[in-house]
Amino acid sequence: MADNKVIVSDDAQQKHPELIEMIMKTESMNDEERQYWVDLLPIMTPEQVQNLYDILDNERKKLAEIDSYYSQKVEDIEKAEEAERIEKARKEKMEQLENAEEANEAQEKELESKLMAELDDL
Repeated sequence: MADNKVIVSDDAQQKHPELIEMIMKTESMNDEERQYWVDLLPIMTPEQVQNLYDILDNERKKLAEIDSYYSQKVEDIEKAEEAERIEKARKEKMEQLENAEEANEAQEKELESKLMAELDDL
């Protein structure tokens, strides 16, 4: 199996498929380091294999936690920004309504004044 320029023997792939997948997906290694660990697998003791698995699994879990934490933070920020946009739009709409109401009242007063003036002329 060749992945990201890393060569994995069929034997290693058959004996440690999950560990090989973890090695290939880890963000903490480059291809050279991946190849080193893949090449070392056949001579590692079961305890060493388990330790490597535990280290990579812990890394994966911690990165998932970090991703989840920051995803939630981004979502919270986006919600707050959306709430601010809604509040700003609501305030602008209220100002427009108040301005329209004031303009209407001014027109009504002007019309009232004209009507009163016409009545006075009668």
